[in-house]
Amino acid sequence: MAKVNAALPTPLSDSFYKTPKNIAAYKQGQIISTRSRPNPPAFVDVKTYQIKFRSNDSENKPIAAITTVLVPNRKKANGPLLSFQHIVNAVGLECAPSQVLWTQDPNLTIREAPALNVVLQQGWTVSIPDHLGPRSAYGAAKLGGQISLDAITATQNFTPAAVKHSKVGLAGYSGGGMATAWAAALAPKYTPDLNIVGAAYGGVPMDLIKMAEGLGYNRPHPAFGLAFAAAIGLAREYSDKVTIFDFLSTDGKRMFSEMRNACTNDVLRIGAGHSARQVTKSGVQLFENKTFRKIGAENSLAMYPGVPTAPIFEWHSPTDVLIPLDSISSTIRRYYKAGTKVQTLLTPSPEHMSAAVIGVLPAMDFLSARFRGEPVPSTC
Repeated sequence: MAKVNAALPTPLSDSFYKTPKNIAAYKQGQIISTRSRPNPPAFVDVKTYQIKFRSNDSENKPIAAITTVLVPNRKKANGPLLSFQHIVNAVGLECAPSQVLWTQDPNLTIREAPALNVVLQQGWTVSIPDHLGPRSAYGAAKLGGQISLDAITATQNFTPAAVKHSKVGLAGYSGGGMATAWAAALAPKYTPDLNIVGAAYGGVPMDLIKMAEGLGYNRPHPAFGLAFAAAIGLAREYSDKVTIFDFLSTDGKRMFSEMRNACTNDVLRIGAGHSARQVTKSGVQLFENKTFRKIGAENSLAMYPGVPTAPIFEWHSPTDVLIPLDSISSTIRRYYKAGTKVQTLLTPSPEHMSAAVIGVLPAMDFLSARFRGEPVPSTC
């Protein structure tokens, strides 16, 4: 238990986040409790609520999850509902959207706020789930999809939101894109009753094994912290199957301890210039373990056979060095061949984060057209 407990993030002191002892008695997506909140500083002319609801972890055990819901003051009942999965490349609970929406730290603010304000003024209700779950399990991408879908169910059952019969759109980039893409792919079986009319996602790491191998597998890499954080998150989520501590060298254990509650900038700082071989005993990498490779595959959308039925808008930079681009192309082609309507955009940007900014407005335009019921274009 000492090893498992060391892997978990420091719990939040706010009692709203506590899991009820009878969590198994709640149905998937059922509301556990709600509360009103002051509006986040970046948002105006809305009412803000938080919902705690039942979801499932990666091994289908019940968990309590959180979503923050922004409801425009001027909206029509059953107007568009956007599930927005914020970029969270972190392993600390204080990095979750339900926390950072109110932060004054410029490194943690939600930079997509201007785009979200535009759609809020158009009458869209926005649900922003804490898609890494109660363990802040970065890398557990399937979990993010499940939580996002259950957050939609909870939001539609939340009377003040007035979205019971709304059309639903999904959006997210990078870490948020992973949760969005998984939600779209899982929806036909996980939540078939949701009326999801479109999903827009960009910069998605669709093969976690390939991504880890590209971020400092054998040699130092400036973004190795992302791979190390994903190993921490997956070990948290699957603690009954693998314990990361068993693989770490002295330096690896020190980094592990420093990173336990880290948000993105600290994840990158702590891991910069390191490699998997440097932080493991005798250079035996965690991703060489058969069990851990299987876990990585279970959270890699490129290996998930399910196909989304909602139309997809996908964007990324063709020169992005952080994510395996061939996995995106092959997955999107598979969707198209299976009959999914797909629109793609290669952004004129050199790297990962600039592509996020370039693609967000076209993504929202795509979803706007789906909400209006316009014919779906396909560029595959």
